[in-house]
Amino acid sequence: MAEPLWRQERTMKKKRWEPAKSVPREQIIKDAKKVLAMPDIPVKKTEEIIRIRTLGMDWDIGAVVYGPEDRARIPVAPDGKKAGIFLLHGGSGDFKHMERLSLLLAGKFGYKVLAGTFPGRFYFPDPSRDWPGDTIHPDGTVRTPMWKEGEVISADEYDVVKDTSMSDRYGTRTLARAKPGTNFYYRMAGWPAAFEEGMKEANRRHFPEKEYSVYGQGHSTGGPFICMLCQRIPNMAGMLATEHSPFGYLCAARDLWGGDMGKVAGFKRVKKKSKPRTDPFNELYIRTWRDRARYAGPEALGQEGSTALMRLPALMEDILDYWERSKKRPNFKAEYIVTHNIRASLSEAARASAERLKMNSEETGALVQRYLGYTRELSGRGVKPVPPVWFCISKDSRDHSPEVYREVIIPGFQKMKPPPKARLTRFGAGVHVFWNPEKDLPMGIAPAIARAWNEAIMEGYFAL
Repeated sequence: MAEPLWRQERTMKKKRWEPAKSVPREQIIKDAKKVLAMPDIPVKKTEEIIRIRTLGMDWDIGAVVYGPEDRARIPVAPDGKKAGIFLLHGGSGDFKHMERLSLLLAGKFGYKVLAGTFPGRFYFPDPSRDWPGDTIHPDGTVRTPMWKEGEVISADEYDVVKDTSMSDRYGTRTLARAKPGTNFYYRMAGWPAAFEEGMKEANRRHFPEKEYSVYGQGHSTGGPFICMLCQRIPNMAGMLATEHSPFGYLCAARDLWGGDMGKVAGFKRVKKKSKPRTDPFNELYIRTWRDRARYAGPEALGQEGSTALMRLPALMEDILDYWERSKKRPNFKAEYIVTHNIRASLSEAARASAERLKMNSEETGALVQRYLGYTRELSGRGVKPVPPVWFCISKDSRDHSPEVYREVIIPGFQKMKPPPKARLTRFGAGVHVFWNPEKDLPMGIAPAIARAWNEAIMEGYFAL
């Protein structure tokens, strides 16, 4: 017997579902209001510290899980599995950076959400997980990662370096350069493998393959790591890529193409080629108020035009106030070697670990190839394909422009074998941290983004 016409039409509709190419501000405001008016679902929050051993070292990885108290509220995707969302923060944060988004997804839509934290970013000594003080201490020493509970990096393990080689982008950069042979040095060499193993284990524990399909989102720096994990986590069904950078080699191609800034407030983008990044693996970037300033400028330009410069003192006060609130987050960064495909530094990090472990030449070569593989898709017989990806970008994003997606990133995904489904939507409001408030949008565009993600999952965009 033939299927009823209504069922055929519904099936065809699901197959045809595609995201819009753009979403106007008016629609974003309407969608955000609808989401925020939805009844709250009671949410349970649990914390887990996962001890793993890799490359001969113990690592403690912090993760936090958010989900409905009533597990029956967890949505079921079209593939018949429960839908779990794996969130990864950006380059300076930890799980708390994503907490507003985690609570929105769990508390309005019922998703189980796993918020990961990069190795070294979880502050074990304080139950609040807030880091004390400032990133640069009065005595000139700096804040350093905590890769293992109870372990402290001492000041004699690094040199503090002031770098002005990228001053147009960053101002003066403060770096902690790990001394060869120290624990700091070997931790900096080994954390990429610890990240891979820790995140795979966290997903195994909280999203069992037979029960869940996982949808990954990495904010900014987190994006290349979600891309790396999308083939290594067997049940990751898709990438919810909002303000989410791509694989490291595509980030590097983007930089060489000329950066990210598109048309802002009527100013035509000036294409300027950049030099490839060469950050050594043993240099830890220590963030300061300057990192908020490099985003606040383009955002103010996009929202207010050139008149924003007329209130520069007030803008600087906002930046410094923002930094005061942000100092509780880790605010150090070591991920450039992956996110910008710095192959020489990745190889050197792998060799440093191999030398410590007294690996032979074959084992060393395999570890080098493992590290180099973190920056691009896996390929070959029996390898899980890259799952579908949906890129979403904000109107006033500093780091993500429509041009770079059209000319570099989407073509890069189309060249993969096999090519995954890859689409781009530009939202007509919002900034890089897309849950930051703006006029008529108390949680930025995040509620509208969450609603769009839910529709994409439930309507089968990610179904193969």
